[in-house]
Amino acid sequence: MKPHLQTTVWTLLEAGASQRDIQRVTGDRSQDDPRLPEAVRRCRCSKFPRVATGSLGVAAGAAEQIPPPRPPAQAQAPTPTPTPAVTPTTFAPTASACEPHRAFIEAQLRLRRNAVAIYQDLVDLHGYAGAYNSVKRFANKLRHREPEQFDRLAFLPGEEMQVDYGEGALTRVPGTDRWRKPRLFVATLRYSRRSYRCVVWRSSQETWARLHEQAWRYFGGSCRYVVLDNLKEGVLKPDLAEPELNPVYAAALAHYSVVADPARVRDPNRKGSVENAIGHTRPRH
Repeated sequence: MKPHLQTTVWTLLEAGASQRDIQRVTGDRSQDDPRLPEAVRRCRCSKFPRVATGSLGVAAGAAEQIPPPRPPAQAQAPTPTPTPAVTPTTFAPTASACEPHRAFIEAQLRLRRNAVAIYQDLVDLHGYAGAYNSVKRFANKLRHREPEQFDRLAFLPGEEMQVDYGEGALTRVPGTDRWRKPRLFVATLRYSRRSYRCVVWRSSQETWARLHEQAWRYFGGSCRYVVLDNLKEGVLKPDLAEPELNPVYAAALAHYSVVADPARVRDPNRKGSVENAIGHTRPRH
């Protein structure tokens, strides 16, 4: 029986309705059937178990003898049962299979060996039967990573100058209708961070040396050291100890008693002052 019909039958039974009244209202069976419908009987059994103890052939007046439901007694509220405190279960961490070999693994890590080599030695020399991933995780926990260190260099006024080429803004080439991005030469003093900037369309050995002379005129004097990239206009063969400088550039530096200090390849931090100056340069319109 559908839920709404069950609710109707329960309401009629509580009101003392007869069998035929329930059949007529619910339309569950024909009124000529003297037997109580099975669905109504199940509702009677669930709602009024004392009345529904007989067979299916219950008299029509039986429903009228059902006593009305009594109002609920004013009972005291039951004392709530205290809920027992749940103590969280503490699980001991499972020890790694590499724990017995901790001393050996630490010694190998100090030698800067990787996890693959340590795993192979554990299997060959110590009879290790665990997995490689266990060794890898254990080694990562033991490996001590020191933070990257940077030395702060101090310079006297006019002692060092850093030079570099950057990319200028899109500009129309003089005398033509073409637009290009010229090269931006920037020279920055290490102490004061004062910069000299100049835009050139073509670069060569002579142009590179002349730009240094213009920067020194702008600053009012030359410096002692020049830090530069390993570009061909300045350095022919990069080398930390004895770099081979371009002859024209080397002659210009010797004339002003300046020493070139080419930076290490892919090490822009050595000339961070001029790198920042290039990034801060804005075109004028």
